[in-house]
Amino acid sequence: MSRFFFHIRNHDELISDLEGVEMPNARAALKEAEDAAREILSEKVRKGDLIDGNEFEVHDELGTRLFTLPFRDVLRLE
Repeated sequence: MSRFFFHIRNHDELISDLEGVEMPNARAALKEAEDAAREILSEKVRKGDLIDGNEFEVHDELGTRLFTLPFRDVLRLE
């Protein structure tokens, strides 16, 4: 198992995930990021907050950025 860190970027602000989560691989980390983005977005929609601009920056335990997931990418608008 590897540890993945799910930092949240909102334009110039970065909220660091200091604990991380152990997961079997990067594919599982992507699924976790997608699920978490949907959960965060649902709360923002419920509150009437702006939902554009946030994204996850997912890093491995060495600090290497593996991928970025804009929250809007998990929305189905069709």
